[in-house]
Amino acid sequence: MRLLIGREPLNEAEIALHQQHADLASLRAAFLQTGEFKNLQIAADPSRAYAAPLFLLQPPADPSLLWRFAPPSLTEPVSQLCTAGQLTEPAFAEYCARLNMAASPHRKVWEFCYLVSAMQAKALLRPGIRALGFGVGEEPLPALLAKAGAIVLATDAPADLIRGQGWDTTNQHAAGLQALNHPAILPFDDLRRQVSFQPVDMNAIPTDLADFDVCWSSCALEHLGSLEHGLRFIENSLRTLRPGGYAIHTTEFNLSSNDATLEAPALSLFRKCDIEALASRLVAAGHEVAPLNFHPGDREIDRHIDLPPFALPHLKLLAAGFVTTSIGLIIRKAG
Repeated sequence: MRLLIGREPLNEAEIALHQQHADLASLRAAFLQTGEFKNLQIAADPSRAYAAPLFLLQPPADPSLLWRFAPPSLTEPVSQLCTAGQLTEPAFAEYCARLNMAASPHRKVWEFCYLVSAMQAKALLRPGIRALGFGVGEEPLPALLAKAGAIVLATDAPADLIRGQGWDTTNQHAAGLQALNHPAILPFDDLRRQVSFQPVDMNAIPTDLADFDVCWSSCALEHLGSLEHGLRFIENSLRTLRPGGYAIHTTEFNLSSNDATLEAPALSLFRKCDIEALASRLVAAGHEVAPLNFHPGDREIDRHIDLPPFALPHLKLLAAGFVTTSIGLIIRKAG
């Protein structure tokens, strides 16, 4: 293990697992499939860069789904991937300034800007809007919405649900309004008048959360336990909306495969087939899904795969041997 994947065995159970291989060839094959070995392969070959697989170019099998394949635009958002071209648009710097964030080539920064762009495109950044945020952590969106005059309910997982998972010790979890204090966007006294906080399990959304104009989440639903848990959350989030309301979510997207993927309690990578299957169910139920655009970008930075320890640019990265990025989805509830 030291020789091939560059680390010690995790525990006795991992050693026992590999002792079950019938021969040395089987053991080698198992090691070669580990994420650590694939990371070492890429790190040893800096010229190796991302190249889009053919499955990304294929239109959905369901003809009812709106679809396009072109470099996505931040100013005209649809359901799209994070790409470098969007970071060069004037809107990116504008949204970063409004969010009090550095305009850096990082997919998490893109996610917040995408959410703001989608809300602005749907006229949701105005007084009187009722907005519901899931898994908000310490993000700046509640403050920005409140500054625009919206009434916001910000939610995050109950403390006992995430204890021991690291979210509560890495500034990625909110336990109350103080975590959402962004005075450069909005003074805290004003925030308290517009924003309230409630612990919510995204796998069990309370039925009394209803009649919102918009709900959103930023890279939270991939941590709900499985691919199915994340997809079910998106569908369930529509129940919190008034007819014609919008659900806007970002999550992890597998750029390497439309078949194999990572599915674990702490992290799942959604494939093109998962997104299309979800969109088909939503459209069949009468909802509208903004056109699906799986274009991975055509700039030099779009070819860069970030490896641990992560740095910038950080638009695409390697996770468990899969190249992944962020995807944003815009869904309008049936009217």
